[in-house]
Amino acid sequence: MFGTSGIRGAVGDEVTADLALSVGRALGADADRVVVGRDARESGLALLDALTAGLRETGTDVVDLGLAATPTVARGVGWREADAGVVVTASHNPATDNGIKLWQPSGQAFDSALQDEIAERVRADDPALVPWDELGERVHRDGRSRHVDALAEAVDLAEPLSVAVDVGNGAGGVTVDALERLGCHVETLNAQPDGSFPGRPSEPTAENCASLSALVAGTDADVGIAHDGDADRMRAATAEGEFLSGDVTLALLARAAASEGEAVAAPVDTSLAVDDHLAEIGVGVTRTRVGDVYVAERASESGVAFGGEPSGAWIWPSETLCPDGPLAACKLVALASEQPLAERAAEMETYPIRRDSVETAEKRTVMTRVTERVTDEYDDVSTLDGVRVDLGDAWFLLRASGTESIVRITAEARTPDRADAVFAEARTLLTDAAEE
Repeated sequence: MFGTSGIRGAVGDEVTADLALSVGRALGADADRVVVGRDARESGLALLDALTAGLRETGTDVVDLGLAATPTVARGVGWREADAGVVVTASHNPATDNGIKLWQPSGQAFDSALQDEIAERVRADDPALVPWDELGERVHRDGRSRHVDALAEAVDLAEPLSVAVDVGNGAGGVTVDALERLGCHVETLNAQPDGSFPGRPSEPTAENCASLSALVAGTDADVGIAHDGDADRMRAATAEGEFLSGDVTLALLARAAASEGEAVAAPVDTSLAVDDHLAEIGVGVTRTRVGDVYVAERASESGVAFGGEPSGAWIWPSETLCPDGPLAACKLVALASEQPLAERAAEMETYPIRRDSVETAEKRTVMTRVTERVTDEYDDVSTLDGVRVDLGDAWFLLRASGTESIVRITAEARTPDRADAVFAEARTLLTDAAEE
């Protein structure tokens, strides 16, 4: 029922009001108060009502933040002294989808054990419903202003900048408010919340955010910021309109957040260039499974100062264990106020990465065969998430997709020829296993 980032799928198929009701009842079994919110998708109205009904039927009080960014709701759990939080969102997925993501009071998403507990209660379908006169209350509150206050307190700018923010027709308007509070001049794109995402697809990739890059390059803007539908992700462009890669953004944010002797949490598909850039200041990288849930788990450990995914999820554990896109936006603008992002990015050497995928209807069987062979043939192998081989000057990763009938291949080295050779080696391993 739960994937790498909560429940997510097509509305009316995988995600229904009936499912939302069941999740509400399951969560309410041991919660007195729950904070809820949703992104801009029209389907979220019905799903949130159903989920809230399930919570109230078990006697749980609900604090409804309405249309709100995911990090606003996640932070709100602690602010409201609640037992859990729920966001109805499909994050960067298309408008046809929606989902449900659950949050702990620490701001961390429900981990695997907590998700399994909720899933088991849903399957059991035996909710503890209360009498009519013991139903939980539903109150509507604002969380955005408090989130803005928290961002303004967490960030100092050397000088106010001109910033272009592509809200992506989502719930990330809190970024605009926070940057204006910090004294910045802000221009917006796709600022009107609209869950059909008419301005651009929700995922903030370089291709989808071409208009933002053009706006920044054609104006006096110092930074461009882009969010997905629920603003848990943040990507950025330099003053010249260059859209920064996720690995470069990770390295820049991590280098500012961590000190010598500390570590940064990042998933297994993160570039070797991040390791090299952080090693210059004595900061290590600890690898996690792909998914912000797993990055947050590692970021909660002692000695880990920052967590990030190249896809755009950034976590400062001293602030919150939720990926907070607006906080990342403000942090990055603060870095740009001290030194332009293009100059910072130029200081980081990047390496060639090769990516592809192989279709297979038997991806689990194929991955079992690949893992056995790789474990036999290579010395430094990790099976944390897929199978990753560290070759010292290069690495490759073979990982089954969680949603498609494919196995992904990623290979990286410090030189193009070596990257090509390692990629070919990895592809041969995978295709041989698939043909078997």
